[in-house]
Amino acid sequence: MMIPMVDLKKQYNLLKSEIEEALNGVFESAQFIMGPNVSGLEEEIAACHGLPYAVGVANGTDSLLLALRACGIKAGDEVITTPFTFIATAEVIALLNAVPVFVDICPDTYNIDCSQISARITSKTRAIIPVHLFGHPADMSPIMDIARKHNLKVIEDCAQAFGAEYHGQKVGTFGDAGCFSFFPSKNLAGYGDGGMVITKNKEIAAQVKALRNHGSSERYHHHLVGYNSRLDEIQAAIIRVKLKKIDDYNEARRRHAAAYCAAISNKKVILPSSAAGCEHVYHQFTIRIKNRDMLAAALAQKGIASAVYYPVPLHRQKAFLDLYSLNGELPRAEACAREVLSLPMFPELNDEEIKLVAGVVNDAA
Repeated sequence: MMIPMVDLKKQYNLLKSEIEEALNGVFESAQFIMGPNVSGLEEEIAACHGLPYAVGVANGTDSLLLALRACGIKAGDEVITTPFTFIATAEVIALLNAVPVFVDICPDTYNIDCSQISARITSKTRAIIPVHLFGHPADMSPIMDIARKHNLKVIEDCAQAFGAEYHGQKVGTFGDAGCFSFFPSKNLAGYGDGGMVITKNKEIAAQVKALRNHGSSERYHHHLVGYNSRLDEIQAAIIRVKLKKIDDYNEARRRHAAAYCAAISNKKVILPSSAAGCEHVYHQFTIRIKNRDMLAAALAQKGIASAVYYPVPLHRQKAFLDLYSLNGELPRAEACAREVLSLPMFPELNDEEIKLVAGVVNDAA
């Protein structure tokens, strides 16, 4: 593709000397598991969120899974979340033999509709997982009010939203735990899998630390059945290089989003919005259009990548239908799934590329 969804090679070339220096340090130290870069990254991410604890894990999915377990979620519990997200958000609920309960979304932000949460709470509800989808914060004030009223845990899925803010407070710091992914395409990313759990709760942090290391807090003594979910030292070294630049990266994404919005004039296109008080970080720049497939084909003809996140909402996924016999329609999530299309978005995108993409969108739509 002439313009990819994300250009990791361009970013690497800009960071090459810093990354090679960081990696050489790892190789020279010969500490490859749970070394100083993992602990350093944990300290830095905790500090930038104003929280006392951050625990590195193997990937974003594990960050959610271990956080849920540390919050006491068990078989038969119900966990409320959104159907419009990557499957990992609900997959981890099912892996604990708990039950995902899906609530429809707000079509302007693609995030969970807080006004519908209370109606889905039952005597079995134990937690809410809001997702800050595409980098836009979920509406955390009403979510936290509901959680306090019903004594529910809140585990924030921040996989796409590192650095996003809700009324001046960083996402991941509202609930009992915030969960991040460092998958290569994320705003803050490694060159492989990686994840992080942040929390203000000492017990949750201790549980996640034990769970990531085979349920052990002391070598060869295992008080839990855990996992092998340690953040790799090499990935931590790379992420630390990029963490220094994350504010600049996110600001570049916001500039690119503004440029897209100024350049796309076709009235058939619904542009992404940012709710009042929210600092969007545009992991994706996602538009809505009814003739999505035609537009995607037109973009591809010009060598421009696009992607659909997500074509099948989770309450329609066979995996969950087979497990839970989920019924009922969630019309907003289903409408968005038919119409969303994400355009190229990465910090190194330039004005000429944005104008080219917008021109195709205006002409083809």
